[in-house]
Amino acid sequence: MLSGCATFPAWLPSAGPSMAQIVEQPAVESPIPVIEVTDGVARRVLAAQKLGQFSETLSVKAPPGYVVGPGDVLEVSIWEAPPAALFGAIVLDPRAGAATTRATAFPEQSVNVEGVINVPFAGAVLVAGKSPQQIETELVRRFTGKANQPQVLVRVIRNATSNVTVVGEVAASTRMPLTAKGERLLDAVAAAGGVRQPVGKITLQVSRDGQVKAMPLDTIIHDPRQNVFLYPGDVVTALFQPLSFTVLGATGKNEEVNFEAQGISLAQALARSGGVQDARGDARGVFVFRFEEPAAIDAGGKPLPLTPEGKVPVVYRMDLKDPRSFLVAQNFPVRNKDVLYVANAPAAELQKFLNILTSSLFVVNSLR
Repeated sequence: MLSGCATFPAWLPSAGPSMAQIVEQPAVESPIPVIEVTDGVARRVLAAQKLGQFSETLSVKAPPGYVVGPGDVLEVSIWEAPPAALFGAIVLDPRAGAATTRATAFPEQSVNVEGVINVPFAGAVLVAGKSPQQIETELVRRFTGKANQPQVLVRVIRNATSNVTVVGEVAASTRMPLTAKGERLLDAVAAAGGVRQPVGKITLQVSRDGQVKAMPLDTIIHDPRQNVFLYPGDVVTALFQPLSFTVLGATGKNEEVNFEAQGISLAQALARSGGVQDARGDARGVFVFRFEEPAAIDAGGKPLPLTPEGKVPVVYRMDLKDPRSFLVAQNFPVRNKDVLYVANAPAAELQKFLNILTSSLFVVNSLR
């Protein structure tokens, strides 16, 4: 009788589909893959999650180094060995008893939109994309043969291009200039005065070259590998965006449940939702509905349905009748916007049908 509960009339009251309806999906042309949650599946999902870490996507072994860009203001100074022939004015140093020269500093000038500055006797010099040391070398090359043993010093008076923008839930949004030392992600947070919300509820998002990556701030603090070097033009956003999952079906409560930025496991999610109801829940029918990364799914070479965002709609199923599943549930991560659903047990559906049938027979009998 219990095995035939899936054939009960559709008008029976229910919180959602039965386990059989989810697993079999008989009336759907392109069924959503239903994956049994095992230790191997949990490991694969965790591995796919690690692919999104800053250490995997944004990490570099060395700081990018400072390069000049349009809008930067430079000061160029030149020395010549005596007797100075081009720029220097010869003076007598009574202490040294010999002729010396003073440096000639050209007026400060801004790098134009084409990345060029103009230096007397050197002409238009392309400086964009070069370090100050590279510009010095180029100017020495151009002055050789015109000046007597020239030496050049290039200083950046105002840095307008090698900056990182920090916005969001920080004490003060700022543009942090980058130096040759190499600033890291947490340096930017500190430069903005820190975050305004608890660390455990903040997610840091980094936008770079058209890609956007995000990680919990708490994870970045505890894992130094995630505290990556920043690049010019990076935008760091501190997000106070409580993550949540929705729980439905035969659980202690049906509602949207918030969780911390560092994430929670399926075991924790079940506990926060009141667990599986003993009176009507099917412990074999615990489902997680999710739009998953393709890297987390072993399709065995079969094509998978994809959303316009490149995600795979998937249903994960866990059988809590198996004691080992409680260990696996501790490693299976719940993600933002997941839907956790617990199906009704077949006996609960049968009980509903019998209750309706009994009440109907009682009404008919009372009318006789």
